[in-house]
Amino acid sequence: MAEVVLFHHAQGLTPGVAAFADELRAAGHTVHTPDLFEGRTFGSLEEGLGHVERIGFGELTERGVRAADPLPRDAVYVGFSLGVLPAQKLAQTRAGARGALLVHSCIPVSEFGAAWPDEVPVQVHAMEADPFFAEDADAAHALVSERADAELFLYPGDRHLFADSSLPDYDQDAAGLLTRRAVDFLSART
Repeated sequence: MAEVVLFHHAQGLTPGVAAFADELRAAGHTVHTPDLFEGRTFGSLEEGLGHVERIGFGELTERGVRAADPLPRDAVYVGFSLGVLPAQKLAQTRAGARGALLVHSCIPVSEFGAAWPDEVPVQVHAMEADPFFAEDADAAHALVSERADAELFLYPGDRHLFADSSLPDYDQDAAGLLTRRAVDFLSART
């Protein structure tokens, strides 16, 4: 059983993010889902990003770091889109990290300091024609090219939040495959 810290995307801690966490729990893992928006959810990505711009991306990242502070250090950090910011920062900078699953996004490793830690395996998952991921593709390819224990999984399609079953972008086939890969990844971290 792995300890998992799962950070939501810009629309908040939606029922679809909670459902993904429940699938990981059903596979035997302990999953924490910090709510970085204090209960608020948004009907569109644009509304959610507007909220994040008012908060500030740095503050949102630090909210994630503070939320993880009382949790076990030997965790796997998972981020959906915007949630990749705190997940990736924690995976790169918090001692004891067991792995990272970066879903819908990937930040250049240089954003959080030094090279990716040797002991932290990582997977990046996105749709191949997602216009939002297009901005992150170079960072994902660079990370994977530099690390033997890094994998990039590209799914057919152009949807961004394809793993959130409560949103219109949901793609059941891609989400199912992502979930299986995530469960396998977590099982290897126990």
